[in-house]
Amino acid sequence: MQGKSATAARLFDIRRIIGGLFVVYGVIVTIAGITASDADIDKAEGVNINLWTGLSMLALGLFFLVWLWLRPVAPPVPDESPAEGPPAV
Repeated sequence: MQGKSATAARLFDIRRIIGGLFVVYGVIVTIAGITASDADIDKAEGVNINLWTGLSMLALGLFFLVWLWLRPVAPPVPDESPAEGPPAV
């Protein structure tokens, strides 16, 4: 039972979810920035905002994933409660 709990704690760590989403959306926005037309860039006052935003999202997502890799979740500590049974005399 504790093995499943530790696996679930690692799987649903918020850093993994946030990092993964930022990496996925960062790749999509970076591709949109690479393929931006001159008209799109002119709308943003000459700044390729999709490219810079996508690269920033990628950096943030990778930061969260590296943080998860360097500092993994500690497994839960089992309860130290005494075994159920008749009291010792």
